This record gives sequence, C-alpha cells and structure tokens, in this order.
Amino acid sequence: MQTSTTAAADSTKMEGLWSSWKCQAMELLYWRDLKQTGLMFSSILLLLFSLTQFSVVSVIAYLALAALSATISFRVYKSVLQAVQKTDEGHPFKSYLEVEISLSHDQMQRYAENAQYYMNSTLKELRRLFLVQDLVDSLKFAVLMWLLTYVGALFNGLTLLIMGETSSPNTDFNSPQPFFSVFTPLCSRGVNVLYACEKIPGAKRKAE
Repeated sequence: MQTSTTAAADSTKMEGLWSSWKCQAMELLYWRDLKQTGLMFSSILLLLFSLTQFSVVSVIAYLALAALSATISFRVYKSVLQAVQKTDEGHPFKSYLEVEISLSHDQMQRYAENAQYYMNSTLKELRRLFLVQDLVDSLKFAVLMWLLTYVGALFNGLTLLIMGETSSPNTDFNSPQPFFSVFTPLCSRGVNVLYACEKIPGAKRKAE
C-alpha cells in the first residue's frame, strides 16, 4: 500500500515537473523573456554551427570538457575559499546532487507504452502507404517525398535546423518569415500535383 502511494506521489510530482517544463518551453519559444530566450537560442545556434564544422563526437567531447572545466574550477574555488575563511558550507553543488532524477517503474512503463503506441501507429501507416491500400494517400505521400528531394537538394539537415531555429516565432505574430518563402513555389507545384491526383480514374476513396 505504501509503495503504491509513493509511486503515485512520484508520478504526480513528475507530471507537475513536466507541466512546468512545458510552460517554460512555451515562454522561451515565444520570446517572453528576451534575455533568457536569446541566451538559449544563441547556445543552440553555436551548437549547430559547431556540428557543421566538427564531428558529433568532437562536439560532445568539447562540450563535456567545457562543462567539467567549469564545475571543477568552481569546486576548487569554493574549497579554497572555505579553507581561507575557515567555514564549512559543504559541497557547492549539494542542492543539485540531492535532486531526485530517477524514474519509477510505473513511469518507465507508461513511457514505454507511449513509445510502443507511436511506433506501431507509424509502422501501420507506412505499410498502408507503401502497399497502396489507398491510392490517393499513396500518391500524396509520393508527392511529399518528391518535394523533399528538392528540399534535400537545396539544404542539408543542419542547415534546415539552423534556418528553422532562426525563424522561430516571436512576440510579433504578424512578422513575415522569409525562410518559408523559399518553399512557396514548391508548395504551389505540390498542391497542383495533389489536385491532379484526385482526378485520376479509380483513385477515389471507396465509401466505407
């Protein structure tokens, strides 16, 4: 009984943390705090540009070294300061070390079930499209892949991430996004092809 109560409390706590993180993400995404959002997006841009110049392993290694250099230096500085002032404040990262970050069995099971659901749904949808269960949907999927060949010829994945990150929405929702104007001709062409697909004889959906 006590175990189930503890698990329920942990689940409620994690859901509260997830809701808080979601609100913070929305605050950052819509530039409610310019200083905090600017710092975060600048860090992401720096990471993406680093990935265009170095391998993923090198970037991860340099980031880990930078983080370790900062934390070790701060730990040594606080230890020397405590020795000089003859104080006993304890570990400088004690509050962070005491934060519970482990997931309970129920939470892991719930996340695994969600992942399994999305994976099964994706596999079923791909099977339906590739085996042409519905001709119209398969043709639309083919047109989408055809449009993506143009996108892949113009940009690589990192370039798309950088452009998407710099074109993130801000507080002015009416401001134009020049990044998306690049794909306007491709989208118009794709819509025309999709409209033509609807007129193919025998491509209409069967009434259920």
